[in-house]
Amino acid sequence: MLQRLRTVKPRMDALFRPSGKVFYGWWIVAAAASIQWLAALTWMHSYGAYAITLQKEFGWSMTTLSFAFALTRLESGLLGPLQGWLADRFGPRPILLIGTIIFALGFFAFSQVNSITTFFIAFILIALGSSLGGWATLMVSIVNWFDIHRSKAVAWSQIGFSLGGLCVPFAVYGIEVLGWRTMANVSGFAVLLIAGPLVLLVLHRPAEIGEIADGIGHVREDKDNPVKSEVSFTWQQAVREPSFWLISAGHSLSLLTVSSMLAHLIPHLTVSLNYTTVQAAVVFGFMTGVQLIGLFLGGYLGDRFEKRMISMICMIGHFIGLLAVTYATNVWWLAVFVSMHGLAWGVRGPLMVAIRADYFGPRSFGTIMGFSSLIVMLGMTAGPIVCGVLFDLYGNYQIAFTSMACISLSGAICFYFAAPPKRLSSA
Repeated sequence: MLQRLRTVKPRMDALFRPSGKVFYGWWIVAAAASIQWLAALTWMHSYGAYAITLQKEFGWSMTTLSFAFALTRLESGLLGPLQGWLADRFGPRPILLIGTIIFALGFFAFSQVNSITTFFIAFILIALGSSLGGWATLMVSIVNWFDIHRSKAVAWSQIGFSLGGLCVPFAVYGIEVLGWRTMANVSGFAVLLIAGPLVLLVLHRPAEIGEIADGIGHVREDKDNPVKSEVSFTWQQAVREPSFWLISAGHSLSLLTVSSMLAHLIPHLTVSLNYTTVQAAVVFGFMTGVQLIGLFLGGYLGDRFEKRMISMICMIGHFIGLLAVTYATNVWWLAVFVSMHGLAWGVRGPLMVAIRADYFGPRSFGTIMGFSSLIVMLGMTAGPIVCGVLFDLYGNYQIAFTSMACISLSGAICFYFAAPPKRLSSA
């Protein structure tokens, strides 16, 4: 045992302290995780609880509430190319700061909603702020700071998103005790006071402080990952590659299932399966807890094995998970859903970033990711809307969730054929 501990310590030092001090990139990862935790807790994972409350108070249809949630994904997708170019050109920090302020203002506007018009205005602000101040902008920094440990860094930065899901029962409790308007105001102040200082830690590239990627002076030679990140595609070169479109399509189809669950899992559990809102939030929390485990596993596997094949297997996991929750007759079927969908989501999530950076390089990553988001948003937007419409038509989620499950299988095919580019440009 003592010998094993002596072996682990040098490995940990090589990972976190390659030059004798903690590599600054890991501080960026920690800041990114904290920012995503706050966004997940206050909005992405808590939206289902807000939707139920708004439906009761205003009598709005689930289609309307689903469309509003989808609008946030649509706006971030359309914004993607410009957002990515701005982050590549000016660095992530100023974009994050602007986004954080808008995100907080969106919450303050949301607390004053009294009509469908003000509801959508607040949503537009929240969508714009959460996009500029969130995941896509943060990833521009992380893919530049890491090469050898990129999958781990991306995965660990997304831990905050999962932890936000684990904290959803507290957010639901706050909505029930304080009221949704007060909770929205509290969320706005939390974004300003917590996320604001954290974004100041985010730097664009290691060279800004005299560092290099991973904090070490060489690039790994790895037969399983033949594409080297030091040679980068421009966005014009990337979009000519079949792998760009196949990865984007696979990512879009995976988010078809994820967005459907984010928006409709809690309503499904409460309306169709007769659980209380708090009980539904607990199931939601377990799902994101398993996703958290998947993130660690995905970071480990992604740095060692072929990312596209792992992603293909994950799509099958999404398929099984959605069928389980659709036709659940007892808590054991919910356990199957939580484990399969949560694990597939967690393992696959960081690979979507890492595989693009491996294939196309980090130099224009933000812009490439931005153009990819135009395709990805289709799945993220369509999932909540289609599920909401089908629920209003049939009064349950069976047809909606079954359709999402079956469609997600085609994503496995996309990832299978997404082979690495055969030629790299030194542009």
